[in-house]
Amino acid sequence: MEEFDFGIVGLGVMGRNLLLNMADHNFSVAGLDLDAEKAASLEKEALENHTIKGTTSAEEFCGLIRKPRAIMLLVPAGKPVDAAIKSLLPFLEEGDVLVDGGNSYFPDTDRRVKELAEKGIHFFGMGISGGEKGARFGPSMMPGGNAEAYERLRPIFEAVAAKVNGEPCVTYLGQGSAGNYVKMVHNGIEYAIMELIAETYDLLKRGYGVEDSKIQQLFAKWNESELSSFLVEITSEILEKQDEVTGKGLLLNYVSDAAKSKGTGKWTSQNAMDIQAPVPAIDAAVQMRDISKYKEERVEASKVLKWKDNSETSEEQIFEELTDAFYFAMINIYAQGMAQLFIASKEYNYGLNLEEVAKIWRGGCIIRAACLEDLRQAYTKTPELPNLLMDEKLGKALQEKQGAARNVVKTFIDKGIPAAVFTSTISYFDSYRSEILPTNMIQAQRDYFGAHKYERNDQEGIFHTEWV
Repeated sequence: MEEFDFGIVGLGVMGRNLLLNMADHNFSVAGLDLDAEKAASLEKEALENHTIKGTTSAEEFCGLIRKPRAIMLLVPAGKPVDAAIKSLLPFLEEGDVLVDGGNSYFPDTDRRVKELAEKGIHFFGMGISGGEKGARFGPSMMPGGNAEAYERLRPIFEAVAAKVNGEPCVTYLGQGSAGNYVKMVHNGIEYAIMELIAETYDLLKRGYGVEDSKIQQLFAKWNESELSSFLVEITSEILEKQDEVTGKGLLLNYVSDAAKSKGTGKWTSQNAMDIQAPVPAIDAAVQMRDISKYKEERVEASKVLKWKDNSETSEEQIFEELTDAFYFAMINIYAQGMAQLFIASKEYNYGLNLEEVAKIWRGGCIIRAACLEDLRQAYTKTPELPNLLMDEKLGKALQEKQGAARNVVKTFIDKGIPAAVFTSTISYFDSYRSEILPTNMIQAQRDYFGAHKYERNDQEGIFHTEWV
């Protein structure tokens, strides 16, 4: 029986496209799916020079892969991952490598790593970003697990990953659940940048009544500047798509404003609180999606909770200031996410190299952006940089652009347009640069009502006071 280089369990859009990508790079690949039609269609999609085999039998599938086996699971997170592992286990051997390529919650990955290690099997959690097109032509991949076992995966992953300046957008990130954790924070950053773009659009459209075509031109222009990114690019394309159902205007104007989510942004926010890593922009983005779900209540509230536009900022002025304000907010978002990774790496002993994280996010993934090269250079210069706001180049740029950011936030407030992420980035910046914060008052309050004690700033020790 022919020995195949790699196998994937789950032949949905992502699994099928990733296998075809591997086959394009001259790897022989096998796919397993319970759906016979999906297994059969995989081989039909193969090109003449591809070596691809689809099957519905776990035993046959495992028999196809050369040892030590390298198998990826591309099934929904949660119980389906455990079910897939269980179906494969009778046919696996010591030294085999399993990779979970879904958005699994990182504690689940830690559990699976431990359980499978007892059987001599290496388990990797690997985030994959780029969607179906990325899977087919080059994603960004974030693997974490056993360093030695990664060598079985490395040649294949480096071949199929997106490339930037010839460098593959994949690297070994660290042990245990490091890969899933990095992907989780990637998605949190994604949530915040998407909300940032939405707020920009809202201010222009609802606040100033700017025509859709003019907003589209702004995002297209931004995509040719230092603001260039995948999310800015697709926004300009979304603002061009006409509605084919009604034939009347922009499709976007018919899309519901009740947003959906799959939980990764929420996980980022929840865990950031657990490890005391402040990420207010990500928190705000998650909360705005939650608020959007209460459509009926918002409709009723809009009838009674009124506000008169008090803005004195002209449309021309806001267009000028938005570019700098957007850059200011975007860098703050990346800074918060990377700071969370810095703290988590120490908390969970991942050993993350943040320069490598910035490098593999430059291409293939949803949050790829021109500014990520500047982020990479910041960590190259200072590997243990705790916060990107302290990088000389980035800090100087934020210093210069903060005035525009403050003016734009004032305009949002004067117009009564929500700006949760824009506003949170200003607050984060101001909090981080504050030598003194008013939390001394909070410490005094805690001691007053709960005898929680406090520290003094003029002498060592722990103190309690009878305040009245």
